[in-house]
Amino acid sequence: MNRSGPLLILILSSALSGPTVAQVSWNAPAIIIPKTEFDRSEVKGRPEVWPRLDRGAVLCRTEADLLRLAADRRGEPGPPANCQAVRGPTPITILRRVGPGRTQVSVTVEGAPEGWTDAWLPERAPPIGGKSATIR
Repeated sequence: MNRSGPLLILILSSALSGPTVAQVSWNAPAIIIPKTEFDRSEVKGRPEVWPRLDRGAVLCRTEADLLRLAADRRGEPGPPANCQAVRGPTPITILRRVGPGRTQVSVTVEGAPEGWTDAWLPERAPPIGGKSATIR
């Protein structure tokens, strides 16, 4: 005798009898999360220091050291140059330019030495946000 017959009839009769009604309470404070208010005020960026040496620029103690560094980069033998790489944006004052590849600068931090760099330092600061002017 098949025993699953009465169970099947019970399941089918409960499914066909109609929808069941569920009662939901929305007054639970742990379930309803209030909407957060966003601060939509304008955020001002910090002013960029100019002129500056960016990360990766080289600062040599003398002009001769800068010339020795250039010779070393070309693969020419010679004594090592007394230069160091800049680790982050460093504010400077331009003292003198000797062509586009040699600039005498003074680091504007107290007690920092003067030096020479081959970094390209334009007369004016680049546009804000790095956007250049449109050429027509």
